[in-house]
Amino acid sequence: MTDTIIIREATPADLVTIHSFILALADYEKLAHAVKAEPETLARYLFGPRPMAEVLIAELDGTALGFALFFHNFSTFEGRPGLYLEDLFVLPQARGLGAGRALLARLAALAIERDCARLEWSVLDWNAPAIALYRAIGAQPMDEWTVQRVDGAALVALAKG
Repeated sequence: MTDTIIIREATPADLVTIHSFILALADYEKLAHAVKAEPETLARYLFGPRPMAEVLIAELDGTALGFALFFHNFSTFEGRPGLYLEDLFVLPQARGLGAGRALLARLAALAIERDCARLEWSVLDWNAPAIALYRAIGAQPMDEWTVQRVDGAALVALAKG
């Protein structure tokens, strides 16, 4: 065993693994009922002609430990792109090995390589272990901002004007 965590870009061969991580994350967040993603739709939006997001996989000795799903956003004030981390998940039995920190470090490096102004994400307010990690790496909460969402029937109604 090398004990070295490898961070790599996901490929279409990882779709079942990515989907299983999404299901495990949803279970952890008590949102399993909300998962609609299937490997086929993930294939379209992650690896299709116009990918909407990217995935990094954390591995130890060839075993996937976790993932980070992210995409570009844009800051009008900075006039530059940013990276938005939609989800980061490490299997419970692999927590404490450094996979989460390694995924975040690779995301930070990608942000710098791509001339992004920042790396941002949201965290559930009850997720103390994740918040502790985020504080340890220097992340700051954006207390004046709240997430807003329109989906389902409200999204359809809004689109109709």
